[in-house]
Amino acid sequence: MSEINPELKDTNKEYKIGILCILFCQIWWGLCPIYWQALEPIDSWKIILYRIFTMFVFSYAAARTQYSKAEIFTPLKDKSVRRLYFFAGLVLTANWSIYIWAMVSERVIQSAIGYYIQPIVICTVGIIFFKEKLTKYNITAIVFAIVAIVIMLIHYGQVPGVALSLAGTWALYSAIKKASDKPVLLTLVYETMIYAAIALIAIIYIEAKGIGVISMHVPGKYAMLFFSGLVTLIPVGLFGVSAKRVPLLAIGLLGYVSPSITLLLGIFAFKEPIDTTQIISFIIIWIGLGFFTYGEYRRSKES
Repeated sequence: MSEINPELKDTNKEYKIGILCILFCQIWWGLCPIYWQALEPIDSWKIILYRIFTMFVFSYAAARTQYSKAEIFTPLKDKSVRRLYFFAGLVLTANWSIYIWAMVSERVIQSAIGYYIQPIVICTVGIIFFKEKLTKYNITAIVFAIVAIVIMLIHYGQVPGVALSLAGTWALYSAIKKASDKPVLLTLVYETMIYAAIALIAIIYIEAKGIGVISMHVPGKYAMLFFSGLVTLIPVGLFGVSAKRVPLLAIGLLGYVSPSITLLLGIFAFKEPIDTTQIISFIIIWIGLGFFTYGEYRRSKES
């Protein structure tokens, strides 16, 4: 039987749960551009405000189904806990803000490139900070991904700012979630509560001034805007579950599922331009994912 990473101390069943969670999370994220673009013509910054606030609302509601108020808020008496999750929330909010802006400003493909770079950064974090071990299949997949990324960067002739910002912020958030020892639902409450308060004040102000979303008289889209918190909560929650059960190496490599779906949406649904170089990079990455998938299949058969 193959030995599962001893640092995680997970059973094979827990590992499989983690893999399924990250796969479903990536598919969800890959399809999300459909939801965000359906919110047009609402400005990106208004979407961000509502997303932050409603994320806290749904996170807290979900947490209350399992924990009492005391169980939720008692850990916050520890200053180190407050600092950690304040920082995690800041990183998460930055990532969301960049992503939403990219979605509504017709930069879907550049955001996809960012999420192509992101898995390599996550894998690197796993290797350096969490001492995760590489298999020959992991190494092969990473090499293919690096080749594809280099091709993209040479093709662009510059480092795309949106792409790198998305990759860097999410890799940092992944490391924080990996190191966290608190239940996933509680961490989501802690990460959003301060920023939700700020967002609520801003929402009240713009709606009172008549420059918010209510004044646009788009009730259907306003309902979608309110549920943006739930749309966000589900995949982020699944990501948190997987981060506690699966090495960052696996999470990083499976992270190519989401941008691949997003890239296809950008091309076929949103009619954004794409060239031969991007297509070649896409194919190279998926060849690497084929090696990773085969390695995971061998692992499951041996265990």
